[in-house]
Formats: sequence, C-alpha cells, structure tokens
Amino acid sequence: MTLPVDLPLTGRLTFLVTAAAIYVFSGLTFAEPIVGLDAAHEGTLEATLETTAPDTRGAALGSASQGTSERPNIVFILADDLGFSDLASYGSEIKTPVLDQLAADGVRFSNFHTAANCAPSRAMMLTGVSNHLAGVPTIPEMVPAAHRATNEHLGTLSERVVTIASLLEASGYHTYLSGKWHLGSDPHQRPYSRGFEQTHALMESGADNWEHKTYIPIYEDATWTENGEPIRRPSGVYSSSYLVDRMISFIDSELGDGAPFFAYLPFQAVHIPVQAPKEYTAPYEETYLAGWHEIRAVRHESAMDLGIVPQGAARREMSSTDDWNALSPAEQQYEAKRMAVYAGMVSAMDAEIGRLQNFLAERGELANTLFIFTSDNGAEASGAPKQDTAGNRWSLSRQGYSIDEPRLGTQGSFNTISPSFASAAASPLAEYKFHAGEGGMRVPLIISGPMVQAKDEITHAFAWATDIAATILSAAGVSHPNERFAGRPILPMTGKNLLPLIADPEARIYEEDEFVGYELAGNRALFKGDFKLHQSQPPLGDGQWRLYNIATDPGETSDLAKLEPERFRTMLADYERFTEQNNVLPLPEGYSRTRTLIGYGIKTRFGDTILALLLTASLLALVVFITRLARASRP
Repeated sequence: MTLPVDLPLTGRLTFLVTAAAIYVFSGLTFAEPIVGLDAAHEGTLEATLETTAPDTRGAALGSASQGTSERPNIVFILADDLGFSDLASYGSEIKTPVLDQLAADGVRFSNFHTAANCAPSRAMMLTGVSNHLAGVPTIPEMVPAAHRATNEHLGTLSERVVTIASLLEASGYHTYLSGKWHLGSDPHQRPYSRGFEQTHALMESGADNWEHKTYIPIYEDATWTENGEPIRRPSGVYSSSYLVDRMISFIDSELGDGAPFFAYLPFQAVHIPVQAPKEYTAPYEETYLAGWHEIRAVRHESAMDLGIVPQGAARREMSSTDDWNALSPAEQQYEAKRMAVYAGMVSAMDAEIGRLQNFLAERGELANTLFIFTSDNGAEASGAPKQDTAGNRWSLSRQGYSIDEPRLGTQGSFNTISPSFASAAASPLAEYKFHAGEGGMRVPLIISGPMVQAKDEITHAFAWATDIAATILSAAGVSHPNERFAGRPILPMTGKNLLPLIADPEARIYEEDEFVGYELAGNRALFKGDFKLHQSQPPLGDGQWRLYNIATDPGETSDLAKLEPERFRTMLADYERFTEQNNVLPLPEGYSRTRTLIGYGIKTRFGDTILALLLTASLLALVVFITRLARASRP
C-alpha cells in the first residue's frame, strides 16, 4: 500500500475523498453487528481456565559449566516476513553463514508453523496462549469494528495473559527487547510494562530502515520508545545494526551482576520497506536475472537435498506468479534488483547476529547462551507486481521515497518484492503471508548453542508458535503459574516444550489425536498428526476446505478430502471445537482486510469527526447524482 503521507491541504483532501469513496462503496462500516455473540461464547474463559497446563520442566541441554546448574542466557531472534527457504541451511542461494553455523551447532525444524501475520504470532510466542484468547486475532489495523466492541479482540495483548518476559524477570532474569513490538502502543501496553526491563521498541507494523519515518501513511509517524518513553531514532543508521547496537548496550550494562538474561531481538528484516546497505546488495546484483521460476525450482531441489522436505515432494505454481519471459530485459533487470536488495537485507541481518555473538564471546557469555531463531510468518507478497509505475512514483515521492533502480535499498528509497519473487522465498511451499497455505505459516526454526547436545540435526515433528514460550521457560527452569500472576487471573499456557526434540529429533511432542487450530481474517487451518485442513480466501484461495498430508506433501498439491472422507469430517468437527474453545469470532459479512486497513488509516489519521463528514458528503453526493439521473430520465 503506497499512499501519500506528507501532503499539502489539497492533496490531503484528495486522499481523504478517494479513501472515503473506496470505504463507502466497498460496503465497510465501523459497526457490523454480530448476532448472538455473547451466547455463542458464554463460559469460554471459564472452560479454558480449567485446561491442564503442559509440563515444561526438564531440558535437553548440557551444562555450560560442568558440575553446575547455571541457568543459560537466552537470545530469541525473530525475523519479519522471512520465507521458508530464505536461509542457506534451508535451501537458499542467500549467504547466511552465521545462521548456517547455528544450524550446524543445533537443530533445524522443518515443520514449525506460526500464524500468517506478525502480531498474532508474536502474541503466541511471547505468552504460549492462542492468539485469539490473547486478544490478537489479527494485527490491530485489520480488526473489524464489531470485534473491537468485545474489548478482547483489539489486536493488542490482553491483560489475561502473562508474557514470558514477566515470568523470567520475576525469576531473576534480566529481560531486554530491541526491535518491533506491535502488540499495543498505549503506555500500559508497551513492552516496558509487559515484563521487559530495558526496551527499545517500534510500536507499529514496520518503519523505514534508515531513518525515523513511517513507511505507509495509515500511520502519522513511526513510534519508537525506549523504556516506555517516546524517542526519535537517529538517521543514517541501518535498522539491523541499530537494533543490535541497542541490544548490546542493554546486555553490557548489567553483565557484572551475575544474573542471566533473556534478550528478545525482533528485527525489521525483511519487512517492507525492503532496504539494505549497498555492500550487502552488491553480491546479488546478477543472481536473480535467472528469474523467479528458476530460483523457486533450484531452492526446491536444494531443500530436498538438505533433507528439509522429502525427496520427490511436489510443488505447485501460484496464479499470482507472472511469466518471467514475458518481461522486457529492462523489466527483468529492475525485478532482479528488487530481489537483490531483499537478499542483502537477509545477509545484513545474518551479519549483525554474528556481531552480537562476537560481543558475547568477548564477554565470556557465549558458551552459556541458548539461541532460538525463527520468523513471525512466511514470505510477504503484498509488493506491487510492477513497482516502477508512474502512480507509484508520484505517491511515493510525496512520502520522500524514490524507486529508481540505482537507489533501491539505500536511504530514501522504497522497495518491495513482487508476489512472483515471494513465491521463490516461500519455495517449495504455496501461498504467502496472510493466507493459510504452508508458504504463509511454515517458517525456519533453529535452536542452537554450545550447550545444545544435538548437532546439525533436523526434526520433522510438527511444532507451533505457542511452543516457543514453553521452550524458553523450560530452558530457564521457570514454571508457568497457570491461573494467577501478580495478583490477577491469567490464562494457562497451552504451548509445548520443544526441548525433547533437541534430545531426540525423531520424537514427537503432539499426539496423533491432538489438534491445533488456526484462523486469521477468514483463512483457516487445523493441524492433526501429519494432516492439515486448509481453507484460504481469495485471491489465492477459493474458500473451499481441503485436506493435505503435509508430512509427505508440504507443497499442498494433492487434496485428500474425497479420498479420506472420514478424516476430513472429523477434522472439520475438530475445527469447530477449536473455534468454541478459543473464542474465534465470525467475521462480519463482506469483511475485507484491505478496506479495514484503509478505514483504520482514515480514522487514526483524521479522526471520527472528519470520517463522519466525509461519509455524509459522499452519501449526499450519491443522493444528488441519483436525483439528477431521475430528472434526466423524465419525458
């Protein structure tokens, strides 16, 4: 979405009228009623509180100091919108030597899943609770107004859940965050109020990587805070370097007291805008001239050779992928540069993780540090198929951005990757961020560190976003309180400890009859054993339920619904149980995440009063038009 942000009065009026017209005629309102809402979910919270919490005690970690029970430092690194095969250790051509070494020193997960959107995943990873129960059914910018009326589906982290940061801090850990938060921007919702004792945090879904600047005009500005207070980030410092600088400062400030630390490092990479220093982009200048079909195919072969996906696993092409050969040489050059910057962004993140490791080694802390690396969701395909258009040039120039090819990635440039190259990032999976296909939900996960006994192993066991929280607590030797914390009732954690998979990569932590359900803006899934029930909405999907064996068919190429009707019916019934147990609300008729996003921007930027005036003016204009049309048709 690329709309003007710093507009003169006439430009603002044009933006408002255009957005209002889209808003009105799309059928969106701010108050869609849901009939029987309270009755449908009555007693859900009480039933949930009776759930037995998982046992997260024990660990498959060797002691960093032989003969001691020293608790490990824990570094949780979260990439943003990273595709399944974007790391070399998962099949990529992108150079990621630091993360490759972490993979060699630990365990890679080939079947780890998150929500297909950032905030829901982050809520689950930091609490171990279903995102719907945690108050984050989707990002706050896309929550329907009718859901906001319940006050428990606002897209911000609920007070009914406790973060692992709070639990770790209470147990004697130092807790640090440097990076994107996006779980609530009001003072009481910021990470400094949710268990992190030192924070440098971005509140919104993203921001410019080079300066203090928003990236889309639904936001008035980028909101950065340090220890809960608003600040302005310096200009000219690249985001990955900047965030690691702050994290190193936090860790270094308290190393002398002997307490372990939990460092949460959620990078901006590779979220829009796709930007990277020239020295990281340069090695890939020619790489992507091969085109997205070739890159997707080569990554697929590499993933099979590495054992990340089964030999012979099929892949399907998506309707959103254009024909590379239909592009002119100049267009191919431009598209290749877009993807080269993306690769540079991944490489820059990798290098900064290495810099953090070097710091820990210099301070004598590396040997006692557990690393967990993953992504919040799969590849982002919201970039324009053709970025270099007159319309984009105009709108982005109003935000102070250039899309000239030589400048792509540098300060003052705006860049994305197209759906076609996003298919390469997701290879060999199908679909992307926001959708329920594996390409939106299956992401890399590496658990590593000197104390991890397993080396260079791959586990194919199913794992889910909530399991990150349980694993971190188990590694720290901290139990979840289940029902109450700090004098208030809380929801129990449902995530499972992944450390048994470190001890035995062939093991499973989910029983064959256990299921994990998922819903995001009408895109739905249910995982049970090796099978997945899947429903994706247009434009990539058709709204029909399908059944796949994702252990043998991770590309979701062979629908088993008719071949296994009993399993299909059972899993549909399981999905209904999931919606009841997790307070999943039905979407209002005609819901559109794009229209809701536009409405959020209008309401946030210009307020309810202006919105009401614009809606009234639009309706009056419609009445005038109909009246004139009626008069003109009279004999």
